[in-house]
This record gives sequence, C-alpha cells and structure tokens, in this order.
Amino acid sequence: MKEGPQSLRKAAFGEDWRVSRGRRHPEPQSRSRTPFARDRDRIIHTSAFRRLKEKTQVFVAHEGDQFRTRLTHSLEVAQIARSIANAMGLDSDLAETVALAHDLGHPPFAHAGEEELERQMAAFGGFDHNVQTFRVVTELERRYPAFLGLNLTWETLEGVVKHNGPVTGQLERPVWRSILAFDAEFPLDLGGWPSAEAQVAALSDDIAYSNHDVDDGLEAGLFRLEELEAVPLIGPILKSVRRDYPDLDERLTRLEAVRRMIGAMVNDVLAETAARAEAAGLASPADVRALGAPLVAFSRGMTEDLARLRAFLHERMYRHWRVNRTRSQARRILAEMFALFQAEPDVLPDGWSRRAEGLSEADRARVVCDYIAGMTDRFAIEEHRKLFQLDVWR
Repeated sequence: MKEGPQSLRKAAFGEDWRVSRGRRHPEPQSRSRTPFARDRDRIIHTSAFRRLKEKTQVFVAHEGDQFRTRLTHSLEVAQIARSIANAMGLDSDLAETVALAHDLGHPPFAHAGEEELERQMAAFGGFDHNVQTFRVVTELERRYPAFLGLNLTWETLEGVVKHNGPVTGQLERPVWRSILAFDAEFPLDLGGWPSAEAQVAALSDDIAYSNHDVDDGLEAGLFRLEELEAVPLIGPILKSVRRDYPDLDERLTRLEAVRRMIGAMVNDVLAETAARAEAAGLASPADVRALGAPLVAFSRGMTEDLARLRAFLHERMYRHWRVNRTRSQARRILAEMFALFQAEPDVLPDGWSRRAEGLSEADRARVVCDYIAGMTDRFAIEEHRKLFQLDVWR
C-alpha cells in the first residue's frame, strides 16, 4: 500500500481563500501567497512568536533545553493540523495559521504564570490567554505603519477567538471588552462555531500536548514507562511496541509509543469527523458554523481514554512536587514584579512607562500585565533579579 493522505479532494465544507471575508483594513492581494498563507507568515515574523522559544509548557526554561517550549509545541500543533487538514480536504494554510497563533498570548512560566496574572488582574478586568492572543495580533504587535496588529483575515481572527467553540458565554467577563469592541467594527460571529480548519487546530493542540507531556514527563523522570502500562490508550500502545521490538531500549520505546499514539489519535479524529460530516450532510463552510455542535472531534471511546490519561498526568506530572516548587517560585516572581510596576510605573522600560503615564489604576494595570505577559521565562527571572537585587547591576 502506498503511503499518502486519505483524501486529496477539497471538502465542500472547507474554507476557500478566494472568497475570504477579507481584512479589517483592505490591502492589495499578494501575488505569491494566499491570504491565509500570508497570515501565517505574518505570525511567524512577530516578536511574540519568537519569544515562544523560551516560554515553557510545564518545565521552566532553566530546567533543561530538552523539554518542549511554547514554540516547539506550536510547531508540533501546526504540523499535526496541516496533516489532518490535508487528509480532510480542508485549507491547510488556514489550519496551520490558527495553530501557530494559538499560544501567542501565554505569559511566562506556563499555567503558573497565567494563574498569577489572573490573580493580579482580578480587580482590573482579569486576564485570559486567549484574549491576550487576540490582542497580540490585533493591537500589541506594532510592525506596520498603516494599522495596529497584523491585520489578519476574518477567517484567521475567527479561528483565534473561537477555535474551542462559540464564546458567547465569555462575553460578560470584563477581560473580553477588547474583543467586543473589535467585534463591533469587524463582526466575527462570536456565537457560532468556527471553521472546520480552526476546529482542526484545536484538536491538534490536544493531540500534541497529550503526547509530548507523556514524553517530557518520562524524560524528566516524573514517572516510568511501566507505570503507563495500565493507562488507557498509551498502555496498549506501549505493550504493542514491546511486542514488536522486545530488545528496544527505553528511549526508543518511549519515542515509538508516542509516535504511534499520535497516529492513533489522528486516525480517530479523521474517522469521527468524516462520520459527523456525512451524517450532517454538510455542503458549505456556513453549514459547519450552523451545526450547533463541533464537527471535528474525537470518538467517545477516545475521549474517555484521553480523560483517564490526563488524570494520570495531572496526578503524576502537573502536581508533582518538583513542578509545584517551580510553580511557587514563578508565582512569587510575577507577583512581586506586578506590585512594583503598578506602584512605581517609572521603573518600567521607557516605552512601557510612557504608555502607563497618566492612566487610571485599572488601565495602568493592563499595561503592566501586557509587559509581563510578553516576557519569556528567562527574561522574567533576570528582570526580577535586576529589580530586587542591587548586586546584579555590577
């Protein structure tokens, strides 16, 4: 049997770049790229995307360079999304673009950093990494003389906001006011489901982190291969690898098991999505948005197996004492910097201190939050040292 994608035909419910809803600020078409490919390239060239190289998933940058960062994670998500989109006959450029953008708003120190910024901003409108991602691509990145942000297409912006589904339930939260203001001028259909391509990006995120967290947890020694044998999905796959390669060393056994698990999850998504599309009789992208339920999804069995795998990872990895210790340090670093910048905005770097001049307490807090959210793990550690240890300047 020849290797190749399951489908090379364009799906009727996939997006067509030729009928894109366009950009908020009209621009001439590129002669060499589709609008979605152009969006992808704009994201890759942002400062926020480059900084993902030292923003980590679970482990902080100084703990080792073999673990995933937000950048390598985003690249893995994009690769999976592009493969799935190609197999489904969707626009792979759009799926890849949403995948590459999805983590741009994450602060340093992974989930600990997000939790601390949520705590610090609770009285000032809150913090949400998805909202922050949207603000990065629509206002915080300043690279073009004619507009703030990246001026991405409607389809990419919709995917950034709604890749996990409709967001109407979020809109009453103060942190979403910036998106509501943007939506008032350039409506994004916030109550509908996103494109199939955006849904592919969201499921690809689940596939990527479920697998690389297993890989990174084993690499870090937080649990052993033998402990995974009783865990659904990875357990049977691990046994099959050992059956096929009984003399394989632990490292290659781990890598082969992860590779097979990615394949199993991708195949499950393809089969379940094809069944849902056929049952719904989808004939256009509009049908996907009006479906009332996700189109791109895991099967019920895969969903249940993944829930048990995540429960294992939560107990043995995300709440491991070594991870908890780093989380505690990260929270203190961000809390202390936030309090100092909020009380003394004149110690912010020049550009940021000027933005904070004359603002209300809440607006100043948002500027401080934006500055901290853009930091890498390593920069946050160094900035904290410079602010609280005088001998660092010698």
